[in-house]
Amino acid sequence: MSLLRRLQGLWWRRRLLRSEFRHLFDEPPDGEWVAVDCETTGLDTARDEIVSIGAVPIRGQQILTSKRLELLVRPTLAPSASSIRIHHLREMDVQGGLAPDEAIHRFLEFVGPRPLVGYYLEFDVAMLDRLARPYLGIPLPQRKIEVSALYYDYKYRQNPDASIDLRFATILKDLDLPRREEHDAFNDALMAAQVFVKLHHQR
Repeated sequence: MSLLRRLQGLWWRRRLLRSEFRHLFDEPPDGEWVAVDCETTGLDTARDEIVSIGAVPIRGQQILTSKRLELLVRPTLAPSASSIRIHHLREMDVQGGLAPDEAIHRFLEFVGPRPLVGYYLEFDVAMLDRLARPYLGIPLPQRKIEVSALYYDYKYRQNPDASIDLRFATILKDLDLPRREEHDAFNDALMAAQVFVKLHHQR
């Protein structure tokens, strides 16, 4: 762990509002990660909201789909027509979802200190931090692993001069991985987990 990350961790521990989540700063179990994805009311991380969260544990080379987490989250505003066309979650689908505080509580209990894995993970983390900051007093402290960055490094080692296509569909096809219906939080988390497992064990 870098000095900067250690100092950041110490600062966040002091600002943590909920002592029951001190274990988020523990060393994660060896060889364990959690792939995560969120569906949202839009792409504005300052204004839009989460409507569903999907997460799946990874242990070694195994993706533990039977232990997955799938949550519907009740937004304060109804999903827009454009977002419904993408994730197919209507107002009637999410109105019985969890309140944001309950959703982030369950997510944090599920993930613990394990690193987060995802595709376009920066967006998902920004959205989750919108829930985590008021609830915990801090952003998500877990290490983050972007699978498109792993894929870039993998392709760069093969041919440093090549133009590298980082679209999710391209990555899945190139790695000969099955493509599931996208814009479903669990499906997207599962596909990111598959990419991670294949690339992590080729390094």
